[in-house]
Amino acid sequence: MFSLSRRALGRRLAWNSSARLISPPPFTGLAVRYLAAEPMPTKPQNTSISQSGFNDAPETLLDSGEKVDWARSFHGLSTEPFSKEAADVLLAPVNPEDVEIKPDGIIYLPEIKYRRILNKAFGPGGWGLAPRGETIVTEKTVTREYALVCNGRLVSVARGEQDYFDPSGIPTATEGCKSNALMRTCKDLGIVSELWDPRFIRNYKKKYCEEKFVEHAVTKRKSKRWIKKGETIDYPFKVSSFG
Repeated sequence: MFSLSRRALGRRLAWNSSARLISPPPFTGLAVRYLAAEPMPTKPQNTSISQSGFNDAPETLLDSGEKVDWARSFHGLSTEPFSKEAADVLLAPVNPEDVEIKPDGIIYLPEIKYRRILNKAFGPGGWGLAPRGETIVTEKTVTREYALVCNGRLVSVARGEQDYFDPSGIPTATEGCKSNALMRTCKDLGIVSELWDPRFIRNYKKKYCEEKFVEHAVTKRKSKRWIKKGETIDYPFKVSSFG
């Protein structure tokens, strides 16, 4: 037996840095016991999108030169009005033929027509939606915040949302969420603002829509549904008398 110098002991510990010491070394001798290090327990990864989300938060950028971090910036907000030509397109009265009505009586403009109005006002490529945060996926809903940017200026920020009924429908719900955010941000540009005016809604439904009693062809359940005047009730429903 011989004494182990501090330097030799240090080298021995360095060589065995991946080991875990389970008993202190004595001051003399080589009786040092080591046990191979055990891996630290890790939290199981949650691979379910419906529970963990997409982890797709926008990359953080530094504002420099012409680059703008649209995930945080409010660059250009309310700096000046858009041109009269663009304003005339954005504030044009809604065409009654373009408006649709849901069975529960809610009137709306299809999402694609908002895009056509923006393309006509600013030109294709002159506007866009920039995500402001990560996509959030709950048990029934997909939601994300977006910013509407026109001609390099932020116009409005709104959160879109879309329900889904099965995890396989999440990709489609993310697109619906984006479209919902687009319609909400367009309110600040005055696009089809009539659709948020209670008086216009009442007059429109009275003039262009009607409510009918319908019966489900399979379940025979009766209910009331709104349609536009002149349109027909589609299968599996048919017009029915009440009672």
